[in-house]
Amino acid sequence: MTPPDPIPRWPTSLSSLVLLIAATIPLATAATPPLTDHSKCGCFLTNGPEPRFFQFHDFWDFRGQTQNAGVPAIKATAEANKMAPFSSKYFSSQTWEKKWITNFWDNQENTRPDATALMVMSRNNVYLEANADSKSDSSPQTWLTLRTSRLKDPQTNEEFQTAAEIESFHKVKFASVRMLARTIGAPGAITALFTYRHADRLMDVQESDFEVRTRDIDTTIHYTNQPGYNDTGDPIEAATSNVTLPGGLRWTDWAVYRLDWTPGNSTWFVNGQQTLQKAFQAPRDDSKITLNAWSDGGRWSGNMSLGESAYLQVQWLELVYNSTESGAGKDGGIHKRSTGGRLVERAEAKNCTAVCSIDETPNTGQPVMLWGAGNGRREMMGGAAGWIPYLVALGLLWVSAR
Repeated sequence: MTPPDPIPRWPTSLSSLVLLIAATIPLATAATPPLTDHSKCGCFLTNGPEPRFFQFHDFWDFRGQTQNAGVPAIKATAEANKMAPFSSKYFSSQTWEKKWITNFWDNQENTRPDATALMVMSRNNVYLEANADSKSDSSPQTWLTLRTSRLKDPQTNEEFQTAAEIESFHKVKFASVRMLARTIGAPGAITALFTYRHADRLMDVQESDFEVRTRDIDTTIHYTNQPGYNDTGDPIEAATSNVTLPGGLRWTDWAVYRLDWTPGNSTWFVNGQQTLQKAFQAPRDDSKITLNAWSDGGRWSGNMSLGESAYLQVQWLELVYNSTESGAGKDGGIHKRSTGGRLVERAEAKNCTAVCSIDETPNTGQPVMLWGAGNGRREMMGGAAGWIPYLVALGLLWVSAR
């Protein structure tokens, strides 16, 4: 009697196995998100321990602005600083002014309790600067500089501080803000990136900030959900955290600083590494995004020596955000759902048929399409698709060994 044919099994030769694994590789390759234009994105999903959806994306690249670069001379008087024109046509362009305000004001009517110097925000201190130290093709040609300096006014014979500030034209309701930046210069200054909602009473101010104090050791930075002090100038201890930069970084080094303002939390990152999350006094209401470099001679900033300066230098600035001002609806038209066992914000389907990421992109400033817009569905698998060939291979080895 002829024995029955054995049960068919998968091929066990190495060459056959390799062919089968190779056949599964397109499954992983297909999961690689393609580059896209942000106008094709319905929303943007951030990474990190608390992923969030945002509706809008802006990217400002200051690295190739050679035609607008030039360092303006410092204005000698407080009045000249306050009334100074823009440093270049870049800051008076419609493109810039639709998104940003270059501030000019002084602190005569809104002085911190411990301030000892007149501070004047000046458009003259916001400028595009050519990189005089470029040593390779990858170095930036230019960057945005915010400058602050201590001067003596020849008209009044009084010392004052000239400073710099830009703020977003529109308010946002939650955001993830990133900048490639560094701080250099003399002790006695503050450089900062923060959200800000003005209030007549100090204790009603809402603000979440990242700050460098140039009088500190250059590995220390500060995170605060304001107000950080009360009406008498005494600090609110729980509001501020002093943090050491990770990886041996100094604030004089170029690094990517990130602030995620989400419901109930402010979360900060440096070069992609989370450094702090703070719920205490986290902002709640629509706020503006602000960058500045300043000093008022008070306890927080310290007192800069006469004739010295400090600088916040920024290669690029990137934001994803929601905005009630843009007709997006309450909280940007978002609600919560469960994904992979944790709650994340998810855009309403009508507003988010195409989901993009600024975190998974190989090109800073250009998002990639995660899913939608004909790209299929890719639910932030964290690279799980890349394991498919290996799982198939393990399965084949198991079957062939039986």
